[in-house]
Amino acid sequence: MMRDLVLASNNAGKLNELQAMLAPLGLQLTAQGQLGIPEAAEPFHTFVENALAKARHASAHSGLPALADDAGLCVDAFGGEPGVQTAYYATRFGYPKGDDHNVTALLEQMSQIEQRRAALVSTLVAVRHPNDPEPLIAIGRAVGEITRERSGHNGFGFDPVMFLPEYCMTFAEMPTDLKNQRSHRGQAARQMVQLMRECWLA
Repeated sequence: MMRDLVLASNNAGKLNELQAMLAPLGLQLTAQGQLGIPEAAEPFHTFVENALAKARHASAHSGLPALADDAGLCVDAFGGEPGVQTAYYATRFGYPKGDDHNVTALLEQMSQIEQRRAALVSTLVAVRHPNDPEPLIAIGRAVGEITRERSGHNGFGFDPVMFLPEYCMTFAEMPTDLKNQRSHRGQAARQMVQLMRECWLA
């Protein structure tokens, strides 16, 4: 029975969150960097296409089943951007690539904007092998509002500025269990666990 998967990411936050969420299946995730796998090209305009490309790339290099997550922030006032370019958002405004710089750039760009609705989107794709004709695809979406300043210290990425009105707190202020239940990645991971149970582990 399949137990080892390569995660097509070197993001420690993603690895920790997904490992915890996939724990019920007894699966062990290994970041692709630990196996010497280079990052895949992400030339597409949708999360699902980029996630699929990353999963196939990691599987081809490792010989293992692979899981990829393509996630990003879609801001209503920006027509859904930065979307698939979220990881590089800060570089458009002269900052180095990185989560904290992304948050800084976002707050600056939205400083005069009243419409602050946004969605964090996570698309998980899993393949059994590089040419798997039936990839598993799970999508999670968390809708909230962008705050005007950071609040909270839990999580990573845009968690300190993604405010959930129904909980009156940002993702970074939430206990880990609640965040994993409500977050875009948590939603996608629960779908993926069910898909793997039905399609791979049955």
